[in-house]
Amino acid sequence: MSVSTVAADLSVRAPLPVLGQNVTVPLVTGGEVTYAALDYAASAPALQRVWDDVAAYAPYYGSVHRGAGYLSQLSTDLFENARRTVAEFLDCRTGDQVVFTRSTTDSLNLLAAALPDGCEVFVFETEHHASLLPWRGARVTCLDAPRSPRQAVRTLERALAERDPHGPALVCVTGASNVTGELWPVRELAATAHAHGARIVLDAAQLAPHHPVSVRDLDVDWVAFSGHKLYAPFGSGVLAGRADWLRAAEPYLAGGGASRTVTRRADGGVDVQWHEGAARHEAGSPNVIGAHAIASACKALTEAGFDTLAAREQRLIRAVGEGLADVPEVRFLSLFGDDAPRVGVLSFVVDGWDSSHFTAALSAEYGIGVRDGLFCAHPLVRTLVGGDPRAGGECGASGPAPGERSLGAIRVSFGAGTPDEHVERFVRAVRELVRDTCARR
Repeated sequence: MSVSTVAADLSVRAPLPVLGQNVTVPLVTGGEVTYAALDYAASAPALQRVWDDVAAYAPYYGSVHRGAGYLSQLSTDLFENARRTVAEFLDCRTGDQVVFTRSTTDSLNLLAAALPDGCEVFVFETEHHASLLPWRGARVTCLDAPRSPRQAVRTLERALAERDPHGPALVCVTGASNVTGELWPVRELAATAHAHGARIVLDAAQLAPHHPVSVRDLDVDWVAFSGHKLYAPFGSGVLAGRADWLRAAEPYLAGGGASRTVTRRADGGVDVQWHEGAARHEAGSPNVIGAHAIASACKALTEAGFDTLAAREQRLIRAVGEGLADVPEVRFLSLFGDDAPRVGVLSFVVDGWDSSHFTAALSAEYGIGVRDGLFCAHPLVRTLVGGDPRAGGECGASGPAPGERSLGAIRVSFGAGTPDEHVERFVRAVRELVRDTCARR
């Protein structure tokens, strides 16, 4: 084997350095173990590089925009350079805007507030609540869960064919499911939307940390994602895409930064001229550190190479699937089939176990952090586990109500910073917990 081949193989096997890799947690059996963070789909640990970049900037913290001092100028440059970095990361088109928000949820609520009057919204019931719920001012058509990518396209085609072709319409779709990890046919859905005069927004919260996202190539009108899933700290997000609806809408928040000029009228009121660019929807002092952190993460992932990161992640996905293939009590959840392309997000149920009890055992006995419940995607999880997608209530870490069995599932998720040992420990733990359950029967 050549030196170059060995180097390439090692690059696939080595995780990116993240914070918390050496944190230890206590076990109920005594002693401590290094914490296995396998809940990346909820919040990925910050990359060490991102944290270092934030720390390097912290002494130079200053007000953003219009500040005359050196630190203010530096902070302003940092903020606007972050905007350009994100635009490059997303391969935005000329004229697209990058608006910094608090999260994917905030981004989609911003877009919802900018919808033209009479806009129809089409969204699959399989979406995360961040994509399913913001459209309260519009007429919403909730589409049934598809069982294949082709069926997803056909379902959207039929729905759009029945709408008024002269009115505005928006399709909202995920790039990768936060429940199953399955990749959605975004390019085909975008083509279908545009063929019927509709626009499309991509929820890339689960896609962007694992795959390159090109606004231009996918031909989506907007994309939204969160920093805390992209290996950056909490509290930052992005909405990027076409400017016209955003420019025509009232500012998402009214206040300083969004206003260009404010004058007082003779009758005691005020007149306001709002900015037309991204600043229109970024009122208040912006989260410069959050924007800088997102930009740092974008650079780090780009330089590491998504092909390399994806190859390693696919190996970890196979390790989970093959390691639990002969455990009949474990059933993985899927819309498109077990062989569908996916990112490092896998949900499953275990026969004989309540999901909250199983995840508690993983934590207490093995030092493994995963997630259980309905994952803010209640209709989808209920459909996949065999419950009623129209039922109410949440099942999660607090467990079901007395006398009831949880309808939730267990989710394991990982990414660029996951060591092999964490996945190996997880597979071993699941096998041992199931084996012990069978032995007690």
